[in-house]
Amino acid sequence: MSVLTRDEAQTRAHFLDVHRYAVALDLTTGEDTFDSRTLIRFTARTAGDTFVELKPVMLRSVTLDGQPLDPAGLDGNRLALRGLSAGEHVLRVDAAMRYSRTGEGMHRFTDPADGETYLYTQLFMEDVQRVFAAFDQPDLKAVFELTVTAPAGWTVLGNGIAERTDNGAEPEADTDTDTDTGTGTGTAPANAHQWTIAPTPPISTYLVAVAAGPWHSLYTEHAGIPFGIHCRRSLAPHLDADAEEILDVTRACYDRYHEKFDEPYPFDSYDQAFVPEFNAGAMENPGLVTFRDEYVYRSAVTDTERQTRAVVIAHEMAHMWFGDLVTLTWWDDIWLNESFAEYMGYQTLTEATLRGTGGNPPGKWGSDTWVDFGIGRKAWGYEADQRPSTHPVAPDPAAVPDTAAALLNFDGISYAKGASALRQLVAWLGEKDFLAGINTHFARHKFANATLADFIDSLAHATDRDVHTWAAQWLRTTGADTLTPHITTTDTQWTLDIAHDGSRPHRLTLGGYDLDPADPTRLTARAPVDLDLPGTGTTTPTTYPGPRPALVLLNDGDHTYAKIRLDSASWDTALHALSGVPHPLTRAVIWNAARDMVRDGELAPTAYLDAARAHLPRETDLALVQGVLAFAARQIADRYLSLQDRPTALATLTDLTRDLLRRTEDGGDPGLRLTAVRHFIDASTDPDTLQEWLDTGSVPGGPVIDPELRWRVLVRLAVLGAVTPAAIDADRDRDPSATGQEGAARCHAALPDPDSKARAWARLFDTDDLSNYLFTATAQGFWQPEQTDLVKEYVPRYYPAAVALAARRGPAIADAAGRYAFPGHAIDEESLRLGRKHLDGTEMIPALRRKIADQLDDLSRALRVRS
Repeated sequence: MSVLTRDEAQTRAHFLDVHRYAVALDLTTGEDTFDSRTLIRFTARTAGDTFVELKPVMLRSVTLDGQPLDPAGLDGNRLALRGLSAGEHVLRVDAAMRYSRTGEGMHRFTDPADGETYLYTQLFMEDVQRVFAAFDQPDLKAVFELTVTAPAGWTVLGNGIAERTDNGAEPEADTDTDTDTGTGTGTAPANAHQWTIAPTPPISTYLVAVAAGPWHSLYTEHAGIPFGIHCRRSLAPHLDADAEEILDVTRACYDRYHEKFDEPYPFDSYDQAFVPEFNAGAMENPGLVTFRDEYVYRSAVTDTERQTRAVVIAHEMAHMWFGDLVTLTWWDDIWLNESFAEYMGYQTLTEATLRGTGGNPPGKWGSDTWVDFGIGRKAWGYEADQRPSTHPVAPDPAAVPDTAAALLNFDGISYAKGASALRQLVAWLGEKDFLAGINTHFARHKFANATLADFIDSLAHATDRDVHTWAAQWLRTTGADTLTPHITTTDTQWTLDIAHDGSRPHRLTLGGYDLDPADPTRLTARAPVDLDLPGTGTTTPTTYPGPRPALVLLNDGDHTYAKIRLDSASWDTALHALSGVPHPLTRAVIWNAARDMVRDGELAPTAYLDAARAHLPRETDLALVQGVLAFAARQIADRYLSLQDRPTALATLTDLTRDLLRRTEDGGDPGLRLTAVRHFIDASTDPDTLQEWLDTGSVPGGPVIDPELRWRVLVRLAVLGAVTPAAIDADRDRDPSATGQEGAARCHAALPDPDSKARAWARLFDTDDLSNYLFTATAQGFWQPEQTDLVKEYVPRYYPAAVALAARRGPAIADAAGRYAFPGHAIDEESLRLGRKHLDGTEMIPALRRKIADQLDDLSRALRVRS
């Protein structure tokens, strides 16, 4: 398969103007393939040659302006169109296409709970070619008209309002050449219906969407727009239970965006489909947003997890304007989509939460969402930005020469760092001017494409500030600055200067906190001080009257993106009274400073664990508890401490979670208790207690052992060798859902015996029948810190096996193989040497190469931390 290069895309965009697609899909032709017929109306601006992309199982016929082309002319995924004259053209393509099991193209899923089948498209980047023929690049926007033939009893969803045509007709894209649609009529298969989806406004090929199946659907209307939410039938009770919450969030965000944006919502309806085995969190298809259906909760979840779902809803709705209405010209500007939606998702939900937008009371969806961003999401950006694979938020176009390179930039930089940069821009520019620039951008480029230069010009139109220089300093550079305070004191004053390792200017807040004389475990805040730091060097010392605060904190409020250090006196205060800092966002900044110090080898991992042990039992913000425990467990206990020190770390975590359970045994936050139970399970070395919970169906004092907790317990018992394969299968039979299938796969792979490991390895690498989710579950179970010696022989086998797998199954499975199947617990110099040898000397697809490079850098960091 040929990837599309930026130069090829620019050439084709200058040559073509694409007007309209009429696509007819027949989903009744069997379990392996579907029929796809496409009519494309386009104009060639001059005489010349070009190509159209598709990836068929069988290319039946192609006609150009009524003249047949030889299907054998398809070379890989490209069909050449030679000798085009200047003017209007009509291309017709009839093909059979293959269903996907990897979440790419037209994904097909049969629900093991009830045998029902569901289909949905994920056409991002270059996967539209797996569904229909297209000039597949983001700046060749067109109107799309789709008709879909689906089995009786199914509902079809699309970018526009979908209506069933009950005249027994099947669309034929090779007749009726005088109409715009080019779809005609014919005879539909028995037990099938035709659905017609309203034409879209001009959109990019990667944003076309179809979802088909016997969906469970709930409908409403808001502001004159039809809203719908959909899931597979086996999840119907769970969607029904959360429907009002999901729709409340949707309505509140819709209203808030209409307060922010001058341009109204640009599409005719707003459907949200929760679909199975989805690779991403969600996808911003205009009018039909698809979400991973884990967001339809089968089991108890915390308020923070509900807030995360709400943020994703807000994020995807922001894309309706930034990404769908105005779309990037080429993939070097993917941050224009993702950073903007990331920032707007968190900011808009915070506003809806704190203000009670949309008729909801304040606090409806939890606390300030920026706390969760700061302790969890932002760390993703910091970690990505410190690896060799880092790149600017807005990379140079030459660094994104083709679609394969572009795919690698969907990472913590394009999302979390970019959102942090926009938050800093708003702090520097002011929200009024920022939104004015955004609205100018929408007005100038609606239903078209734009670049970084266009975006910056729109911002510059709204302010006298030099946003071009700001963009060069923030968006074209890599790495995280480090800000370190140096404090000197006298009897009457204290002086602060800040060592700035980096090149970016920062607008931030200096926080000062004093110990409360009445309660020395609590701190009281002084008036905050706004600081503007220059781009480089140490700041001019500033003197403040009076005694120094017990805690001096740079970036209080977390408005900039930089690694923060604390002076020794402030760190001592934090260790003593961190849980007594008044605001959770301030505490998040301190915890992040500690996290960065551990990762940089400046703070012992055990010191972080000791701080967590001391302060989490008194922490009131659930996002902080979850974020700190996650880092303590997954990084410190699992990777940064040696196997000899791991038992002590697990004991610390179980003691900590017992304290949280005691704190909540007489009521309190059920989410806090659920978080404690989850982490107790993961750290437990006592199978008897876990088995007792399974046998009784409940943790003493709650919660009940629901499906999520039951599989969590079973995985831990499998790791400890305290459950049999027969018991795992019995639980899978008891829970015949997709989640049950994945839980059983994870458990079987986690069993600590050679035969179980051999079978799991064969399923991962020797066959290609695992779906993306079953592959991930099996990989997650295979490698366990407690089983390092047992699986040692598989470490050298991983690299050739992963390379061959990625070449066979493509980028989505390559990503999973690099992310989940990598031997991440084999932390020694030999593993690092072996990995680097394969990385340097083996040809592998870019998606796998990037993941392995990042994993090896993380392995190297773990070795440095250990030493």
